[in-house]
Amino acid sequence: MTHLRVALWGVLPYLALAVLVAGTAWRYRYDRFGFTTRSSQLHESRLLRVGAPLFHYALFLVAGGHVMGLLVPEWLTARLGIGEAQYHAVALTMGGAAGVAAVTGLALLLYRRLRVPAVRRASVRSDRVVLPLLALVLLAGLTATASSVTNPYDYRLGVAVWFRSLFALDPDVAAMAHAPLVYQCHALLALALFALWPFGRLVHAFAVPLGYAARPYVVYRSRGGAARRRRTSPLPAARRVAVKAEE
Repeated sequence: MTHLRVALWGVLPYLALAVLVAGTAWRYRYDRFGFTTRSSQLHESRLLRVGAPLFHYALFLVAGGHVMGLLVPEWLTARLGIGEAQYHAVALTMGGAAGVAAVTGLALLLYRRLRVPAVRRASVRSDRVVLPLLALVLLAGLTATASSVTNPYDYRLGVAVWFRSLFALDPDVAAMAHAPLVYQCHALLALALFALWPFGRLVHAFAVPLGYAARPYVVYRSRGGAARRRRTSPLPAARRVAVKAEE
């Protein structure tokens, strides 16, 4: 059992990170034009207009909550004057609302992908694995958040300690091994998702057009001016040159 714990919480995270980095580099090298969501907006836009913004904006909030909960230690929030009861109340309400919104948005997108034949045909094989896995990750996280209402477990003293220890290259295996099962499932599903990330449509998250706002203006020249000049000129350009030469 000890060896299994070390493999799961001491070795597997680094393997998932290695696959994520190497897979993304490989994808960028050999499939640079594939860094896209493979948009299917032309096939159906009504559900997409609701599901896509709801899912993406909620996912940003979920990611922000994870950054706060996993990377910010408990002593720092205490020094800022934020008590544990206050912190967990905010985490439960905001995190729960963001999780429900993300699951709802993803459910709409999955329903659209299954319900609309053209969108279903546009799906690739990786979607059949990555998208359900993403749904399981969100559901497991939402379940863990809901369990904190009745479960006294403080993930900031367990899961967060293990997560930060990974950056120090000294994994605190015991901190994660003693976490409740729902937190362990959430972490394992997330590691699987990160390992598969480069091989599906989720890779488009690394292709956000950050330079769009700073790029130079594109100058368009209207053809109307040239057409008007041709209409007002009594002779074609070649004919005018010939007439001038005869003079």
